Amino acid sequence: MSQTIFNNIRVVLCQTSHPGNIGSAARAMKTMGLKHLYLVKPDKFPDAHATALSTGAADLLENAIVTETLSEALTGCALAIGMSARKRQISHELVNVREAAMRGSKIAASQPIALVFGTEMSGLSNAELDCCQLLAMIPANPEYSSLNLAAAVQVMCYEIRMAILEGKLEENTTAEYATNEALEGLYAHLEDTLIKIGYLNPKAPKKLSERIRRIYARAKLEKEEVNLLRGILTLTIDPKKHNKY
Repeated sequence: MSQTIFNNIRVVLCQTSHPGNIGSAARAMKTMGLKHLYLVKPDKFPDAHATALSTGAADLLENAIVTETLSEALTGCALAIGMSARKRQISHELVNVREAAMRGSKIAASQPIALVFGTEMSGLSNAELDCCQLLAMIPANPEYSSLNLAAAVQVMCYEIRMAILEGKLEENTTAEYATNEALEGLYAHLEDTLIKIGYLNPKAPKKLSERIRRIYARAKLEKEEVNLLRGILTLTIDPKKHNKY
């Protein structure tokens, strides 16, 4: 489900003057799982400086879509969130980036949305903001609120990722958890070891064994962890001496 949402989000950079900022923005996007980059009338693109600063995100640059107008870049989008560095005298609703990300992620669950950024010097023009339905502002230090374009992209992409994942860290899906058979083998090995070292009463092992099972159940043991523990149990009964110890 979350991958579908990520695929429904595009980052739109309007009239970027420095190609290095395009590369840095691509890098910021990729670290947060976004890959659809749209460029509206960039001064220089493609450019070697953009590629150099993308640092591993060159694929985003290669697949970037270049358009002449913002309207073209927003084709098919159900929501365009315009990034603003300051309050504007326009009727659009202005929210902080966290609120914008929460709203945007809900729509992106079923339809494409866009995060729209303006030029490095002046941001989005009023005409460009008119193409957006919501304005978002990063609540930076009011005494020094100047943010590099790529830094602003990073902040917004981070907020949208957190909104999609609901603030949770993604679990390591490469872990191979221990099977029920492997766990039962561990428990039998552990019980036998505890009896041999005099910790467990062989006539009444049940209550303590149940508590030990609960401890390991909470740990969600992986296959390699079970093997490690059984190795420790084996050496507990038949220890080996190592020259380096």
